Amino acid sequence: MGGIGKTALAVEAAYRARGEFPGGTLFVDLRGYDDDPVTADQAVVALLDALGVRGQDLPPTAERQYDVYRGLLASRRERMLLILDNASDPSQYVPLLPGTDNHRVLITSRDRPNALPVRLIDLETLDPEESVALVTRALHDTDERDERPEQEPSALRELADLCGHLPLALQIAAGMLRMRRHRDIASLVTEIRKAGDPTVVLDKGSPGTDLYGRSLVLRPVLETSYRRLPSDQARLLRLLCLAPGTDSGVETVAALAGLELEPAVCLLEELEATHLVSPVRRADELRWRVHDLVRAFGVSVVKGDARLREEGEAARERVLRSYLRWARAADDRLRWLPGLPEPERFADRAGALAWLDSERAGLVAAVQWAREEPYADATVRLSQCLAEYLDWRRSFDDKITVCGAARDAAHRAGDRIGEAIAWNSLGIALLETGRAGEAIDALTRARDLHQAAGNRHREAIAWANLGNVLRVTGRAEEGIDAHTRARDLFQATGDRHREATTWGNLGNVLWETGQAEEAIDALTRARDLHRAAGDRHGEAGVWNNLGSALWEAGRTEEAVEAFEKALESLREFDDWYGTGRTLYNLALAHEDAARPAEARTTYLQSAAAYTRANAPAEAALAQSLADSLT
Repeated sequence: MGGIGKTALAVEAAYRARGEFPGGTLFVDLRGYDDDPVTADQAVVALLDALGVRGQDLPPTAERQYDVYRGLLASRRERMLLILDNASDPSQYVPLLPGTDNHRVLITSRDRPNALPVRLIDLETLDPEESVALVTRALHDTDERDERPEQEPSALRELADLCGHLPLALQIAAGMLRMRRHRDIASLVTEIRKAGDPTVVLDKGSPGTDLYGRSLVLRPVLETSYRRLPSDQARLLRLLCLAPGTDSGVETVAALAGLELEPAVCLLEELEATHLVSPVRRADELRWRVHDLVRAFGVSVVKGDARLREEGEAARERVLRSYLRWARAADDRLRWLPGLPEPERFADRAGALAWLDSERAGLVAAVQWAREEPYADATVRLSQCLAEYLDWRRSFDDKITVCGAARDAAHRAGDRIGEAIAWNSLGIALLETGRAGEAIDALTRARDLHQAAGNRHREAIAWANLGNVLRVTGRAEEGIDAHTRARDLFQATGDRHREATTWGNLGNVLWETGQAEEAIDALTRARDLHRAAGDRHGEAGVWNNLGSALWEAGRTEEAVEAFEKALESLREFDDWYGTGRTLYNLALAHEDAARPAEARTTYLQSAAAYTRANAPAEAALAQSLADSLT
């Protein structure tokens, strides 16, 4: 892409390889992306001049000029290097190729010439460490006493991120820092963040020209690339800049553009050839992203035109409809039990989870569109479809973000049920992140809103979750009361499945308060109800808790049997956190039964499962206990 450092790399390569080219190096700037690019006919005159053919010796016609040019190159035994810089079309450089194997040619371009048999070297942005090194070196080359890079490493890394690790942007930023020698790096970071579009700040503060006499400005570089695009490619680029998330699958791109998949893929491939979009391989899926600075440029183009704003809003609505449809189907699959209708598209949990995993960043970003009025209702519903998945993946920070946005949007719209649902889901996430006090407040708000609306079923859900928080915070008696209220409401509304879950939660509180036999009775009831509902995963969770209660009651061998039954289903569901927890409990039981070898093996298995579940603290504890048994 423009600003990636093609010219600088070509010149540096030529300099380092000068010993390989005793005949010298010729350089021509073809200005391919200017309004008036250099033609091959104009360039050949400049090349002949560099080779000593000028004035009266210059042939009068282009055809004869090319003949003389190629003849001179063919007659030179000493190898030469020809740099044809900044070409936008093969017609600019194909006539200038030497026609002999003796010499070498370097061509730089923002476009990939797929039709020509040339060796292609695609340049990517710098990695973060290289970006930091570039700015640091640029500052130290001017003043070796400049200590800002060493004193502000975090601010320097953030500045590099804001520049998108694009060499041109980094050079401009370094120039600005040289001019601001008495100000810290953080001040420039703050200015860029406040502006929202890095190109605005960087172009305003650009120090002038580079080593090649070119203007150090970003936006014109992006504008020339954008203006050259055919209308369908330009439209897709604009819309892709509005996409949620840092990269998008083809399905999302097609929804943005209102296209079928095949035409969308073709346009993406054409844009890739211009280096304005790039493919990203994630697992087995090819996704597409635009550079951060291109994204900022595209967003500004849309904002500056009323017609394009309408086009962008329509694209966002299409994406939300697509996301909502498939997120609902995936959520239905995750919650599916025998007897329920089969969800569309996703034949199994693995397929639903794979789609949600690949689209998670975009889904979370799309929910945050709830702050904008046209999208509030759809994003509130989308957040409800993500709650179960984010719990499953233990992505509680994302869940807090999603539920907070949904809560605020529902409140503004006067949607009290939607607000209550968001408060309820938010409470669960707050509990999991150790913010129990806030969780109690959130769940109490949810309960009260559902009570006021007369929704007894959702009131029961809030009571059940509130009971879990009260148990964790040591308010066991209040927890028992909350679970009892939830159980009675679920019974009254005929929700046997959630009644089963509540019996299980009630059993957990009873166990923790030393009422082992009562806990065993409640957990047995929960197990049987989950089994009747066909919920094997729920049944597995209860088997684990029942095992703990049996172990607490001194019935160790029955506990071991219960843990093993839990593991049968947990592994089937790829529930690695639940698997780690059950293996940990089983190891405790083996230790209690004086079976240290079995206990150690099981602790190690628990650590591995917790690691897969991204639970490092739990994994470390299990590993430590295994090590203590060596």
